[in-house]
Amino acid sequence: MGDFHRCIDFILAEEGGYVNHPTDPGGETNFGISKRAYPHLNIAGLTQADALAIYHVDYWDKIQGDAFPDGLALLLLDTAVNMGPATAIKLLQRTLKLNEDGRMGPLTITAACKALPHLLGHYSAERALRYASTPNITTFGRGWYRRLFRLYDRARSLTP
Repeated sequence: MGDFHRCIDFILAEEGGYVNHPTDPGGETNFGISKRAYPHLNIAGLTQADALAIYHVDYWDKIQGDAFPDGLALLLLDTAVNMGPATAIKLLQRTLKLNEDGRMGPLTITAACKALPHLLGHYSAERALRYASTPNITTFGRGWYRRLFRLYDRARSLTP
């Protein structure tokens, strides 16, 4: 099922390296890992290997990426990186009209896999709607939406 390395390549290409944008609520960011989420880390000194380890344990494992086909695993992982794992799962549960508890369980996994491939578009729409209500939409919105379109295209290409 989900291949972490295939999925993380997209994330790393999108996130890039070190950034410290003055209006980003995440603060310093490197490989997509933010100071806000990891206040104890030296973000500027973070290596790609460090970032991969964080992504695997704190994002991939929490969304249970191994349980999904690559396209959906990628969509969930990117959302978890962008909005947090619990939000990624809640958006999935909302899309599937399930109880939004933010925990990935067998009911959510089964329903998601059965809803493919149409789930990818519906989930992407929920993510876009969430962006629309974000205070930083005027600063970051165009970039977020462009990334979401690239992500959707990539997820579709990975989904049979």
